[in-house]
Amino acid sequence: MRPENQSCVSEFLLLGLPIQPEQQGLFFALFLCMYLTTVLGNLLIILLIRLDSRLHTPMYFFLSHLAFSDISLSSVTVPKMLMNMQSRQQTIPYLGCISQFYFLTLFGCIDNFLLAVMAYDRYVAICQPLHYTNVMRQELLISLVVWSWFLSCAHALLHTLLLVQLSFCADNSIPHFFCDLTALLKMSCSDISLNELVMFIEGAMVVTLPLISILGSYIHIGTTVLKIPSTKRLFKAFSTCGSHLIVVSLYYGTIAVAYFFSSSKDSNDKDMIASVMYIVVTPMLNPFNYSLRNRDIKQALGMFVTRANFFK
Repeated sequence: MRPENQSCVSEFLLLGLPIQPEQQGLFFALFLCMYLTTVLGNLLIILLIRLDSRLHTPMYFFLSHLAFSDISLSSVTVPKMLMNMQSRQQTIPYLGCISQFYFLTLFGCIDNFLLAVMAYDRYVAICQPLHYTNVMRQELLISLVVWSWFLSCAHALLHTLLLVQLSFCADNSIPHFFCDLTALLKMSCSDISLNELVMFIEGAMVVTLPLISILGSYIHIGTTVLKIPSTKRLFKAFSTCGSHLIVVSLYYGTIAVAYFFSSSKDSNDKDMIASVMYIVVTPMLNPFNYSLRNRDIKQALGMFVTRANFFK
């Protein structure tokens, strides 16, 4: 492309969700309630795990990190979306867009690794119960979380550094409610072949390797569980994995809808819906999923409410 058709973009225009003007107020209230539910619900999960000694186990250690990541994932995008819905100023500075992309990629990736780590924890608990304490030592827990954060930071930094090397055309409109990488690459006037190659190879590995690990863990769990003669023990084994399976289904289901099962005709609408599910809905549902289906969390919540009423 000729140099005169390029410009130094200082800001981007987020077009946001395709909502009619008369419906803006309704959707603003809806997304605000969902965001507050996400923050308060996940903070409550973290608080309960911190205060109740019975929840100081590997599974809840990983769950507390997942809750923090979900809060952060929503906080990177939803407040800006709400601000844009209430104002006519829908722009985001260039540095703000790059920062939003980095943190969105970071927290999306850490969710991916944490789900794989939690699946491994369930595998050890069910398939190797006698060795669970020896295998899931404190050193291993910390190492798994540290490596998850490190790899996620490296993944996000790699794609961010490649992104800032690009120049952008005069049209700075992003047909999304956040700085989506695919939309940014389409707007670029530079050669994006390296970005697409890295996104295809390295990005695919970041998604598929944890997914393979999760599937492998649950194949072993299923094989072990089917050998259990007791129906009660069989139900208990499945109940311990139910919450995690629901989260995994929501997480990878939205990714599949956005990137694998969308046609060119309606890909933007499906991508928008999948992004709302992934960034807004799933983090909001996780506290309910883990609290309503988990006896330990419900008992800890009951004790927390009792203590709060006692100190009134």
